[in-house]
Amino acid sequence: MKRRDFFKKAATVAGSAALGGSTLLANETGHPVDNRKVSDIALPQKRPLITYSDRPPLLETPREVFANAITPNDLFFVRWHMPMIPTYINPHYFSISIDGEVKKPMKVSLKSLKTEFEAVEITSVLQCGGNSRSAFRPTPSGIQWGPGAMGCAKWKGARLKDVLAKVGLKPNAAWIKFNGLEKPVYSKTDRFVRALELSKMHDDIIIAYEMNGEELPYLNGFPVRLILPGFYSDSWIKMLSDITVTDTKPPLHFMDHAYRIPDNNCECETPDHLAKKTKPIEEMNVNSLIGYPVNGTKVRKDAELIVRGVAFDGGHGIARVEISTDGGTGWQAASLDDGKQGKYAYRTFTYRLTPDRTGSLSIMARATNTKGETQPFAHEVKWNRGGYKYNGIDEVAVEVLS
Repeated sequence: MKRRDFFKKAATVAGSAALGGSTLLANETGHPVDNRKVSDIALPQKRPLITYSDRPPLLETPREVFANAITPNDLFFVRWHMPMIPTYINPHYFSISIDGEVKKPMKVSLKSLKTEFEAVEITSVLQCGGNSRSAFRPTPSGIQWGPGAMGCAKWKGARLKDVLAKVGLKPNAAWIKFNGLEKPVYSKTDRFVRALELSKMHDDIIIAYEMNGEELPYLNGFPVRLILPGFYSDSWIKMLSDITVTDTKPPLHFMDHAYRIPDNNCECETPDHLAKKTKPIEEMNVNSLIGYPVNGTKVRKDAELIVRGVAFDGGHGIARVEISTDGGTGWQAASLDDGKQGKYAYRTFTYRLTPDRTGSLSIMARATNTKGETQPFAHEVKWNRGGYKYNGIDEVAVEVLS
């Protein structure tokens, strides 16, 4: 696809989706809204998705996609923060500027990124920190995502460590600041810039130029984006254009004020008693989602039903997934895949059951990781003002017919 005038090919779609109805009480967390309609209009390089906005592009993946280990590029969710996104990028002239506390400031071209550094591939989940935000009451500010602001892909690129080794870090280097090409409309608005403490850099952090064997889709950050496996997507800077190394923590709005949660044991607060001490959201917590069946699926009594879904965490690994069909009283082990995709990837699960009565049937899934951390029931998830890190036990309701 030609990228010139990219967004001119995208028709205008609805701006902000309305919230679904809820009978939840204040401060009672439930399940995220799961009945939003897929748009009739597809943005470039995408199939029709649940659309919240086209400027900036905000697209959610439908539940049924999460029956598979890898999320196709054209069904992968999209989350931008700023409305000003380049409509054309010439890959032959694109480069990443690297400066600050480095010995040899330079610009690294896309070509050199592909040819001068070892190419590595990692399979990792990418999840918005506000995924399933619509589950929280009272409603936190931000996009009222359902459960589909996430995906898992095979990312290919160069190690960040190798790129920084080429420019050479000075002895006082302590933080790495990342900026992309998205810009705000108003000059006084803070740009979406994130930073990583140098001590947290590891071999699996890469600058990716491929996604599932293809060049990055435009809406997912073409031509390169930062990949931080195990971390929420706010740090995965798209259209990465600038890397600045600093000797102290840089003051940044999207680090110091946004994407933060209470710094206490439960990472929670109440609307009347907001936590005074907060911390950035970083590592993803344990989570799972049923991809099939979806809510409202009609199945037959005495016919085998295979439940399929995905489970993941921040890289510790999934130990087990369990299924309940009695409201969470009893749990049975689901079958997990072989885990060969790696510790940052989805573990797919399956569970076979045969409904023996007609009517509504509730199916719940919960995951436990190798640290022993298990998903809580939805109503046990505690509130925070940003609506971040929801990981309540997933539940779908199907209709069993005779």
